[in-house]
Amino acid sequence: MTGTAPQQQHHRHEESVEGGVALTALLVAAARAIETHRDDSLAQDPYAEHFVRAAPVCAHWPVRIQQVPDGDDDPLWGRFARYFGLRTRVLDDFVLRAVHTGARQLVLLGAGLDTRACRLDLPGDCVVYEIDQTEVLAFKHRVLAGLGAASKAQRVTVGVDLRADWVGALTEAGFDSAAPSVWLAEGLLFYLPGQAETYLVDTVHRLTTRGSAFAYEAKVEKDLLAYRDSRIYTATRERIGIDLLRLFDGGPRPDSAADLTARGWSTTVHTPFDFTHRHGRGPLPEPNDALEGNRWVFAHKPRP
Repeated sequence: MTGTAPQQQHHRHEESVEGGVALTALLVAAARAIETHRDDSLAQDPYAEHFVRAAPVCAHWPVRIQQVPDGDDDPLWGRFARYFGLRTRVLDDFVLRAVHTGARQLVLLGAGLDTRACRLDLPGDCVVYEIDQTEVLAFKHRVLAGLGAASKAQRVTVGVDLRADWVGALTEAGFDSAAPSVWLAEGLLFYLPGQAETYLVDTVHRLTTRGSAFAYEAKVEKDLLAYRDSRIYTATRERIGIDLLRLFDGGPRPDSAADLTARGWSTTVHTPFDFTHRHGRGPLPEPNDALEGNRWVFAHKPRP
């Protein structure tokens, strides 16, 4: 794969891609595979199904909606997967707009099995920094290398847990805080304690110059357990063994969007359903809805 730097060797809190929070990256990969093969696809990720097939724990998961008996009525591989497909499309568009206006550094916080470096039409002078645990990045690299995947942009993997000194590792990898950048925290903050979210957002603010952009996903419900019987959580737990409520941090959440606004960022907050209506595809609200408290935050640090 072109543009791939040697991985930084930080092993603290490392875990296999088939366990814990890292397993959710495979869930999202399966969802992206299903989205890719839809006739009305919102996002294309030709690598996603190969991650699913490469990991024994999920080799039997569906990668096409036709493999799901109840189709879109299935709460896991229908509705939840469509949610991830919609999120992928929305954040793809966000990245491409930021790059079009001059950002040449993309930082993926908790990158997981994100393949934007390979599948988006990024300029050759763009650098994509992928921050995640070493084993997750190594698994991704093995699969992509086996496929002969290549990217126009330079891809730099930064193998470090976000609970360790990821700022130092990112800087050592070449990130330039004086140049505009675009940051994504996709499906990440749910798993971090509130103070860790605050630190992460503060750090993004500190490491970015004007003309930078930041998008992330957050939850606003005060009691996650209020949705413990939702169809999405139940199906994910019982059918593929991922108990999201045990993985999510249950403590109080900060209002990071308000904090960014107070620091001069231009910030907007949307529900996923806003984009369902915009694109004409995606999940709509339902009773006892685990997606009801999800918010997608888009922030820009204005130019002078």
